[in-house]
Amino acid sequence: MADKRDYYEVLGIPRTASIDEIKKAYRELARKYHPDVTKEEKGQAEERFKELSEAYEVLADADKRKLYDQYGHAGMQGQFSGGGFDWKDFTHAGDIRDIFGDSGGFGFDGNLFDMLFGMGGRGSRGPHQGQSLRFDIEITLDEAAKGGKREIAIPRTVKCESCSGTGAKDGKISTCPTCGGKGQVQNVQQRGSSRFVSVSACPRCRGAGTLAEQRCQKCGGRATALKTSKISIDIPKGIDTGMRLRFQGAGDDSPNGGPPGDLFIVVHVKEHELFKRDGSDLWMDWPIAFQDAALGAEVEVPTLDGKAILNVPSGTQDDAVLRMRGNGLPHLDARGRGDQFVRIKIKVPKKLSAEQKALLKKFGELDGSKKGILDKFKGA
Repeated sequence: MADKRDYYEVLGIPRTASIDEIKKAYRELARKYHPDVTKEEKGQAEERFKELSEAYEVLADADKRKLYDQYGHAGMQGQFSGGGFDWKDFTHAGDIRDIFGDSGGFGFDGNLFDMLFGMGGRGSRGPHQGQSLRFDIEITLDEAAKGGKREIAIPRTVKCESCSGTGAKDGKISTCPTCGGKGQVQNVQQRGSSRFVSVSACPRCRGAGTLAEQRCQKCGGRATALKTSKISIDIPKGIDTGMRLRFQGAGDDSPNGGPPGDLFIVVHVKEHELFKRDGSDLWMDWPIAFQDAALGAEVEVPTLDGKAILNVPSGTQDDAVLRMRGNGLPHLDARGRGDQFVRIKIKVPKKLSAEQKALLKKFGELDGSKKGILDKFKGA
C-alpha cells in the first residue's frame, strides 16, 4: 500500500479540486493514455489507464473521497472487491463512453470496454457472478475503538434446492430456440461505410441459453429462493462511518452457475454523548473550577479506556485546548492511536458565601488587573 501513488498526484490536480476539475483531468488523461492511442507498451498503457480510473473512481465519489482524504489508502480497505481496485469496481463506465463515444472513438462496437476490462457488459458470455449485497450496521464509538465480533442475519437469494437452480421441474431443460443455446443475440447496423455489431442477452432465455420444459413448482420457475443466513463479522479497530467490510461469496447465488456475489457491510458509528470524533482523534469539553485554572491542577477526565489524569497548567484560560497523547482511537493501519483533545470550560459559581465574596474582593484588590484596564480606557 505504501508504494501506491497519491490519487491527486495521479490525476495531476490539487486536493481542493472540484468535481468538475476532477472530471476534466480524467477526461484529458484518459484520452492521452488510452491503450489504443498511447505510444506506451500495451501492458504499461493498460496499467496506467487502470491507475487513472482507480483514482477517478475514488475522487469522483464524495464518500470515497472523504475517506481517502482522512485516512489515505488505508481508508480504501474494503471499498474494492478482491482487496484492491478491479475494473468491476469501476462505477463510471458511462463517463468513459461519454469521452470516447459509443463506438469507443476508434471504430470498435459499443461493448469495447466491456470486452477489454470485463465490466459485466450486456454481451458477456457464460456464467456470471451473483448479485452483491449491501447491509448497513450501526456500532458505538466504543466498538469502533476496541473492535470485536458481531453476528448478523442476512436475507439472500440462493438456488432452489428442489430444482437445483434450473427453474425446471425435475431439472429438465432444453436448448433455447431463439439463441440456439448461446444466450446471446446479435444486432447488426450499417452506418455509412462502417458496420457495427452489438451483442445483448437473449430476451427469451435471459442469457441462460436454456429453457425449462416445465416450471419447478416450488420456485415457480425462478430457480431461486430467499434464505436468511447468519454470519459472524469482525469489526476492526479504528473503523469509521462509511467504511465497508467485504465478505467474498456471501451475496446472492449466481442464476446461471457462476460464483456467488459478495456482501458489503457498511458501518455507521453512532455519535457519542461526550466525545466528538475527528479521524482518529477525539474532542471533548470539560468543566473545571476557576481556581484550578488559575493555580493549575491535576483533573480526572473520562477517556474511552476509563478515567485518566489531565494536567492543567496554571493560568489556563477558558476554551484553552489541552492534548492527551495516545488517548484517541487506534489508527486503521494498527500503528499507534490518535490523541484526545480537551477544551477547557471554566466554571463560574452562581452563588457565593459571604466569606467567599470577601476573599474574592480581597483578591481583586491585590490583583490590580481591573485598575489597569480602567486606566487604559481613561487614556483612550
